Amino acid sequence: MEILLGRDDVNPNESERYDSTLFRRATSSGHEGVVKILLGRGEINPDKPDNYCRTPLSWAAWSGHEGVVEMLLGRGGISPDKPDSYGRTPLYLAAWNEKGEMVKILLGRDDASPNKLDKYGKTPLDRATEEGHHRVIALLQPLESVVHSLP
Repeated sequence: MEILLGRDDVNPNESERYDSTLFRRATSSGHEGVVKILLGRGEINPDKPDNYCRTPLSWAAWSGHEGVVEMLLGRGGISPDKPDSYGRTPLYLAAWNEKGEMVKILLGRDDASPNKLDKYGKTPLDRATEEGHHRVIALLQPLESVVHSLP
């Protein structure tokens, strides 16, 4: 990868179909080594959304790549609560795709809201419930009951 990226004719920011860049592909596929190399390059925007307004963090959370998510969250300037064009945050996507460990990682942050609504008025808990993801429901349910009990 380092050899390829050293070539003048290889642009890691070049988009292909659906505005997918090399960085976005690496994050959604869980290629931690490639992500690390690309994060070391100044021209990479690690929070750049694609045509669906999904960020590399959203794709990694959806896919359940914990190492990539932790690498991205450990870097400044990345919003863990940035919604896509449907209002779905990385936490929402992880809950929807039954990625319990990812849900735990995101819930451990102060800047990822478990009660953010998508454009259809659904929370991550609503989506997990619809999908029957019992482990994820157990992680999210206590949080929602606390929010509803507040004055």
